[in-house]
Amino acid sequence: MSKIEKFADYQKSAMDLRLNHDNRITYATLGLVGEAGELANKVKKLLRGDPQREELMAGIRAEMGDVLWYLAALADDLGSDLSEIAGENINKLHSRQNRGKLLGGGDER
Repeated sequence: MSKIEKFADYQKSAMDLRLNHDNRITYATLGLVGEAGELANKVKKLLRGDPQREELMAGIRAEMGDVLWYLAALADDLGSDLSEIAGENINKLHSRQNRGKLLGGGDER
């Protein structure tokens, strides 16, 4: 099993596996939403106490990987780097924490 240490390495490897087609941004976005829905469905089954806990946990991890792939594809379509996006997100969250704004709603808190 491979372990990837850097988002940039993952993004490059993931895009080497990408198929060419039109409407790439739309395709990546719909794929991301679809895979996130599949992940949420498995979490729902876990929460309701379905007996196949280990199978569900493995499925959740697999869906997380699919979400990551589509996220990398969308970032690539937008000319962005997952490493930069991750760094910007952590900076935003630290800023919210420092200002006591982790809870609540809205992008501009």
